[in-house]
Amino acid sequence: MTATADETRGTPHGTAPAPLSVLDLVTVGAGRTATDALRTSVDIARLAESRGYHRYWVAEHHSMPGVASSSPAVILAHLAAHTTRIRLGSGGVMLPNHAPLVIAEQFGTLEAMASGRVDLGLGRAPGTDGATAAALRRTDRLNEGADDFPQQLAELIRFLDDDFPDGHPYSRIHAVPGPIQATSPGGVQSPHRPPVWLLGSSGFSARLAGSLGLPFAFAHHFSAQNTVPALDLYRESFRPSAVLDEPYALIGVSALATDDENEARRQVRAAALNMVRLRTGRPGLVPSPEEAEAYPFSPMEQEFIDSWNANVIHGTADEVRSGLDDLHKRTGADELMITSHAHAGDLRLRSYELIADAYGLPND
Repeated sequence: MTATADETRGTPHGTAPAPLSVLDLVTVGAGRTATDALRTSVDIARLAESRGYHRYWVAEHHSMPGVASSSPAVILAHLAAHTTRIRLGSGGVMLPNHAPLVIAEQFGTLEAMASGRVDLGLGRAPGTDGATAAALRRTDRLNEGADDFPQQLAELIRFLDDDFPDGHPYSRIHAVPGPIQATSPGGVQSPHRPPVWLLGSSGFSARLAGSLGLPFAFAHHFSAQNTVPALDLYRESFRPSAVLDEPYALIGVSALATDDENEARRQVRAAALNMVRLRTGRPGLVPSPEEAEAYPFSPMEQEFIDSWNANVIHGTADEVRSGLDDLHKRTGADELMITSHAHAGDLRLRSYELIADAYGLPND
């Protein structure tokens, strides 16, 4: 039992140049709670489903007050209960942080909850700082986890497919829910298995995804300079598989559309201040635009802000549409996965609505 291309490929709607999807970090703004952020996630997922966005992924991050997505599987279960059609997945689960069997069990459970619409996106970075990664993995040998990624991936896929060979130490261990239930007396099993995606911000996962014939997701939103080289490497390395007969790559894009162009600039500057603090070891809640306007940026911090925001597509709906169109032309991405960052959840929700309107997406 393997995932199929039909469970991977999306269909563009309206005038969008490619299928549009959503990446959610469940961001928490100053003065707001994680409960508020999770309610916003439900609202965005419902909107995305009604407007024809193809999939909704949740990222894994740890020890960051402004990011409440430390447990993607838990959040996805919550979103599954509030949606019926949109694909749900991890963007991604950081494989070295978890035992492959645990991930197979979690996503087998999600598949049982939302059959035929669950994606399993995997990354090899920790999604946090080194000390937190050591606490997650209960080891300080962090490079070992990244170096073992191909082996961990192979093990996870075997748990998902329940096909360890005879004599393997794990041949009598089964991820449940999973295929073993179909072979048990009286068993009936779902025909679906969550498609595995590889995520990356450099060439390693691009080459690995290509060689295995898996779909690939590139983090353009924080590694823009590597996007085209990584996508080229993925396509050059691609070998047809039981999953895909040709490459399929999406890119994560940071984009914020607002009714007022000036408000977009204020919001992305506040989000960039959050990144300044994160990169300098001072993670916190997403600051308000007022806090960002009063913040005394040093020349080095201002340089970072300018560089960071150069890769954030923001402004009116028409400006964002134009920016997304240009990015698609430059990269040839098969899908655009949009992440919108703003201090207030209602502005994030409004951004996805404005982008949908700009492309004439359906409104069910």
